[in-house]
Amino acid sequence: MEHTPPPFFNRGPAPLVRLAFFASLSLALLVLDARFRYTEGLRSVIAVAVYPLQTLATAPAALAERFSGYFVSQSQLREENTELRAKLLASSQGAQRYAAAQAETGQLRRLIGAAERLPLNATPAEILYNGRDPYARKVVIDKGSQNGVSAGSPVVDENGVVGQVTRAHALSSEVTLLTDKEQAIPVQVVRNGLRAIAFGAGSSGMLELRFMAANAEIQNGDKLVTSGIDGTYPPGLPVATVARIERDAAYAFARIVCQPAAGVESGSYVLVLGAEAKRSAYPEEAGPEPGKRLGKIRKPRRKDADAAR
Repeated sequence: MEHTPPPFFNRGPAPLVRLAFFASLSLALLVLDARFRYTEGLRSVIAVAVYPLQTLATAPAALAERFSGYFVSQSQLREENTELRAKLLASSQGAQRYAAAQAETGQLRRLIGAAERLPLNATPAEILYNGRDPYARKVVIDKGSQNGVSAGSPVVDENGVVGQVTRAHALSSEVTLLTDKEQAIPVQVVRNGLRAIAFGAGSSGMLELRFMAANAEIQNGDKLVTSGIDGTYPPGLPVATVARIERDAAYAFARIVCQPAAGVESGSYVLVLGAEAKRSAYPEEAGPEPGKRLGKIRKPRRKDADAAR
């Protein structure tokens, strides 16, 4: 059986002729378009007509690119966040160290200024750690007897009295703070010169003025300074400020609580004051000069006594 194409496909010119015709037409259109730009409008219309088809054809590729870009950007953002957090942590640590160094520098400058104002020799020292006894208010400093520190030396900071050296070793010393229960310091009210004794109140971090009469002339906010009558602390050093006064008619003494002026529970540096200049000796009764014999007392004669009568 012989297979022949249907009559529909046998109509028209030969394929070679049609190829030559359309090729010539294409070349003619290209020349006309390049020379006279006759097809600009037609091209615009066709571009508008086929734009939805182009968008639809490129949609899968664009969608895949967006998905891949999303995941890539997420991983990049995570890496950048991790890096930025590390940098932020390093910066915060550096800022904290800078703030601590700046605070220590300011404290040292104030200590230097305080040392220049004090009439005694002052040795700067750093607080190493607190004392081992939890019931005592003591600290250990990095200066000892080799640096001229001795037991009984007053210890101050830029704001006032901190305590007193109670034990001096070769390279370190133990300082008992003002707030220790076994510590006492003679003070004087700046406003009226009233003298008193301030005792440590222990863990409360405060001071107490004991054995003060209930009608004593003292009020909240009064400044207390060292009186200097004990021969240990130089006079005029700030000690505390009166914070609370409790008066009760049933008791003969008032309860006066004071806030220490110095950073007793804080700070890293202190000044250890040298020994105060010896006080002048108390005047003694007039007596004979050494090496001189005492003369005999001459008794009045009887005639002189009668004449005196």
